[in-house]
Amino acid sequence: MCVYTLWLKRRTPQNIVWGGSAGAMPVLIGWAGVTGSLAWAPVILFMVIFLWTPPHYWPLSMKYRDDYDAAEVPMLAVVRGRTVVGLQVVLYAWATLVCSLLLIPVAHMGPLYTVVALAGGVWFVVESHRLYSRAIRHVEQVQPMRVFHSSITYLTLLFIAVGIDPLLPQVFTLSL
Repeated sequence: MCVYTLWLKRRTPQNIVWGGSAGAMPVLIGWAGVTGSLAWAPVILFMVIFLWTPPHYWPLSMKYRDDYDAAEVPMLAVVRGRTVVGLQVVLYAWATLVCSLLLIPVAHMGPLYTVVALAGGVWFVVESHRLYSRAIRHVEQVQPMRVFHSSITYLTLLFIAVGIDPLLPQVFTLSL
């Protein structure tokens, strides 16, 4: 964490990508702590959080670009501009959606997770495309906070679905 905060954050525009790996580690640590091993499901969850972090945070960096510039933090929005950030947000949002779908066959996720992953992921991707579209058209107000807020909602609903979906067959079995 010190390496990221004290060194990487202030030296590379890819700082958020590096921070995403640190932010995703609790999934692997928690899984290993509870089960005593690792499997593909927590690796996919790690990758979902890792891939989600840039399109979640880069829109925030667009909004506060001037603050990052004044603090000499080389956020992508500072060193490359809105168009590059918008494209990266789109690419990472798509990667997040695809990765989240890998959990369906690997962890035997059911219909609730599938619907949430697809619907929430498509919403996140659409908002990302809107941001990019406004950036390449040089619209004054690109509204990056729409992507920021949709990303929070998407990841929250996705992880709620991860927790609830496996319980649904048991609920239906008990009610019959």
